[in-house]
Amino acid sequence: MQSNEGSLDRAARISVGVGLCAAALVGALGPWAWIGIVPLATGLAGFCPLYSMLGIDTCSLRKR
Repeated sequence: MQSNEGSLDRAARISVGVGLCAAALVGALGPWAWIGIVPLATGLAGFCPLYSMLGIDTCSLRKR
């Protein structure tokens, strides 16, 4: 599993994921906010299965 997310992409995913999970914890957005686990997990892993299927790669390390 090779990284296919760049640093800005990963930071955005982690921020959105943490925000949604925090909102779910305090009950601000209801149980659907737990969907934030998905961007949080993909951001921490640096790999997005959907990007892989679509051939998208935002990781700047291999673009040299």
